[in-house]
Amino acid sequence: MLGNYLIGLREGLEASLVVCILVAYLVKTERRDALRPVWLGIGAACAISLGFGAALEFGSQELTFEAQEALGGSLSILAVGLVTWMVFWMRRTARHLKSELHGKLDAALQMGTGALVATALLAVGREGLETALFVWASVRASGEGSSAPLIGVLLGLATAVVLGWLFYRGALRINLARFFTWTGAMLVVVAAGVLAYGVHDLQEARFLGGLSTKAFDISSTISPDSWYGTLLKGIFNFQPDPTVVQLIVWLLYLGVTMAFFLAPQRSASARKPTTTAA
Repeated sequence: MLGNYLIGLREGLEASLVVCILVAYLVKTERRDALRPVWLGIGAACAISLGFGAALEFGSQELTFEAQEALGGSLSILAVGLVTWMVFWMRRTARHLKSELHGKLDAALQMGTGALVATALLAVGREGLETALFVWASVRASGEGSSAPLIGVLLGLATAVVLGWLFYRGALRINLARFFTWTGAMLVVVAAGVLAYGVHDLQEARFLGGLSTKAFDISSTISPDSWYGTLLKGIFNFQPDPTVVQLIVWLLYLGVTMAFFLAPQRSASARKPTTTAA
């Protein structure tokens, strides 16, 4: 539940901040007449995201076992790729998110109602589709047959909505750049587990080999049914008997991604080449 709560909180807070920025800007600029198309776009984005999640969940149930595993593994890897891009993008642009959205909203206001709907739809829909895909992959990886992962996601989303409302009311102020850095690092750890699970799915679908080649097996020491085994599974997607391929993929992804993610960012002025007078 805790790992999926983090996903719901992190992803939901991004969408909540986008909504708060759009609504607050229209209110402050006395363009309340534009709120209706913006809310229409936000509602459409939520509906599309829910529909996408439902299609993933119920559409895959009609497939054969091998097809389910191939689809689940492929989408898990795709979800990890999207989330990895998202955490790097948010770490880089968190400080400038407000000005970026304001610029898009100004352009949409000049173009009319349809542009406002499209702006809100795209801004929130991107977050919603990423969330739906990653939540589906994570819930599938950490708790098949259990409602706890889904409850964790819903609690995280509910917390994100409350935090977004507090931001809008001015009752809560935090360093968003630092917040997204720390939660992004934790999300990278969760994504590493989802990636390893996706690789295992592809092995079970016979798309990848090495299913019977175990890196180690500590099931007798850390039982998957124990409270600590469940905790490790829920937070890190820990598996007591991973294959060699799973372990290699997990180590490579976590090591390389975390190293780049936690590396100090260079300022824009530092990246600009210097010139000298002739």
